Amino acid sequence: MTQNPLTQRYARLSMALHWLMLALFIGVYACIEIKGLLPRGNALKGLFLGAHSLFGMAIFVLVWLRLLGRLAPRPAILPRPPLWQTAASHLMHGALYGLMIVTPLLAWLMLNAAGKPVPYFGFPLPTLVAPDPDLARQFKHWHEWLGSTGYWLIGLHAAAGLFHHYWVHDNTLVRMLPKRYER
Repeated sequence: MTQNPLTQRYARLSMALHWLMLALFIGVYACIEIKGLLPRGNALKGLFLGAHSLFGMAIFVLVWLRLLGRLAPRPAILPRPPLWQTAASHLMHGALYGLMIVTPLLAWLMLNAAGKPVPYFGFPLPTLVAPDPDLARQFKHWHEWLGSTGYWLIGLHAAAGLFHHYWVHDNTLVRMLPKRYER
């Protein structure tokens, strides 16, 4: 039985990783926002910061699988979008992959420069830079700036998917949804 070209989808693993990454991003941002709402000295701050770190490093680990997955053929967008939309899509995906790689890396460097260990599920990660409080502050600034930028990137990515689905009526969004989400 041939599949309708309008309903061709990404592989299940690609879909699962895409939505898992979204869940991890929700966890990263929820933890840091809740931590910020807690009063100074609250014991839960450490718990939320630890969960923030675990989710962020999980993103860093899984992004490499996502990048490997990009080597596989991807289902075509039908009807084919204009060249400017394809270019914008490539820029957006590049920015999102940069976010998923650079933000956790900056956190790792920040903790190293602050002289703190970087444990990941009980295993200490290697030290990448020597302790340097000034450098730690710079890494923290860039980590937070990039994290704030992530809200916009993720929001624009989601808005573009909805725009394509509800306004353009192409298969951009459906390609990343399980089969039960047909038009």
